[in-house]
Amino acid sequence: MSTANAPITAKHQRMTLVVLALLAIVAAGLIAVWALRNQANYFYLPEQMAQTPPEIGQPVRLGGMVQAGSLATEADGVTVNFIVTGNTASAVAVRYSGILPDLFVEGSGVVAEGSLQADGTFLATNLLAKHDENYVPKELEGLEPHQAQDKVAETTVGI
Repeated sequence: MSTANAPITAKHQRMTLVVLALLAIVAAGLIAVWALRNQANYFYLPEQMAQTPPEIGQPVRLGGMVQAGSLATEADGVTVNFIVTGNTASAVAVRYSGILPDLFVEGSGVVAEGSLQADGTFLATNLLAKHDENYVPKELEGLEPHQAQDKVAETTVGI
C-alpha cells in the first residue's frame, strides 16, 4: 500500500499544530520588535550625555535636577531654558516650549524627553517633573493632619 494516500495520524497532526504555533509566536515577536523599534527611548544622566552623547536628533530621555537659578523664560512666554545637573559637575542646557508641569521648579527632579541638537542643547518635547517623598498637594499645604484627612474625605465622598 502506498503512503501517499495514507491518512494523517494524530501524532502528525499534533506535530503540525506545534510547529504552526511556534511559527506564530516567533512571527508575533518579530512584529512586536519591528513595531517598537522607534519607540525605545534611552535614558541618560547629564554625566553620561557628556561622556558618550547620543546621535544628533535621536530620541532620548535626560534625567537630573533643575539647577537653581538657571530657569529663564523667553519673551514668547512659552519657551523656557534651564540647566539639568547630575551627581557631578556635568550639566546639560535644555530648551522646552510648552506648558510646564505644576511640580516643575528649580531644584526639583526632572525627566526631559527629546533630542540633542548640534549646538549641544537638549531640545525637550515633553517634561516630566518628579517630586520627593515629602510632597504635599497645594490644597493640603499648611493644614494639620486631621484637617487634611477631613479635606480628603470631603473630596472622595461617593467615589
